[in-house]
Amino acid sequence: MAKPVVGILGGGQLAMMLAEAARPLGVACIALDPDPKCPASHACAVEVGAWDDPKALDRLAARCGSGGVVTFEFENVPAASAERLARLVAVRPGPRALEVAQDRLSERRMFADLGIAAPDMRPVDSLEDLVAAVGAIGGPAILKSRRQGYDGKGQSVLRSPEDAERAWIAVGRVPAILDKMVPFVREVSVIATRGVDGSTVVYPLNENQHANGILCVTRAPALGIDDGVAAAAQDAARKVLDHLGYIGTIAVEFFQVGDGPDARLLANEIAPRVHNTGHWTIEGAKTSQFENHIGAVTGLELGPTDAGGHAAMGNIIGAHEPPAAWAAGAGAHWHDYHKAARPGRKLGHVTVVRDTPDERDAAVRGLLDSVGVPA
Repeated sequence: MAKPVVGILGGGQLAMMLAEAARPLGVACIALDPDPKCPASHACAVEVGAWDDPKALDRLAARCGSGGVVTFEFENVPAASAERLARLVAVRPGPRALEVAQDRLSERRMFADLGIAAPDMRPVDSLEDLVAAVGAIGGPAILKSRRQGYDGKGQSVLRSPEDAERAWIAVGRVPAILDKMVPFVREVSVIATRGVDGSTVVYPLNENQHANGILCVTRAPALGIDDGVAAAAQDAARKVLDHLGYIGTIAVEFFQVGDGPDARLLANEIAPRVHNTGHWTIEGAKTSQFENHIGAVTGLELGPTDAGGHAAMGNIIGAHEPPAAWAAGAGAHWHDYHKAARPGRKLGHVTVVRDTPDERDAAVRGLLDSVGVPA
């Protein structure tokens, strides 16, 4: 039986890596993107058009065929576009996942409904709401726009009610949530994939390090996390997947508060797609997040998620070229996103897999030094 064609909304590096993972499975991909030279063009065909153009969406569906399926590589694709496509072909994950992930308030309400702990939060629709919210939960707190925020964008920190007007202006005077800032030990994330039949596989937890609001390094498996805490994170991911009737790969990000047996996790957000903190799985796990996503949306059996060692992924951001001497070392893998350099832009990533955490961390320190980020 011929395998379905997978259409991908978006043609960035995630689409490129999905197409690369699909090829050995015998699955063809077609990305929809306004740029014919987008990163995905290096790995699959591209249908040129805007993500909200009905004609372009219809062309994508036609190229996928009656047995085809459409997925997406980033969560800011209009939910209406996914809904239009769902009338023509299967869309996996479904439009509901997009709707929830695109709105921080919907996300937090979902966590509450599922009994998943999250930071104390208040919805904010006006400056008056913000002043009241700061008074209710205190400072420090962080104001986050409900929509379109990523890599630290659409956010502003408040230390006291006097900061309210400045923060409200900083996020664009748009509907937002005010989050109580928590004294977290670290940020962790879990990557999980759910298949058409409801079967779910979960990867080891990741520990994530940021610089200037952008993910810098992910280490996996995360070390020093109590078994019960790790199990709670994985259980939370399963709850979200089942609640959304989700098909595909998802990331759930958490703040770890406290350490050892007293540690607990507070859910921050979901990403309804393959995720930057799961890039290490290409070389570091038995089945990558990209392969499992393609397998899930096309109805194939999901692969094992065991780690093959101690892995780390470092993003190359802005004007940096891959550190040649470091990336050329044994076990280092450079992934080029084929993007023009500009400040704050992810241009590629490097992955290392080592036998021990110490060997892995020594390699990571070399990368961080070479790109000027504190270890």
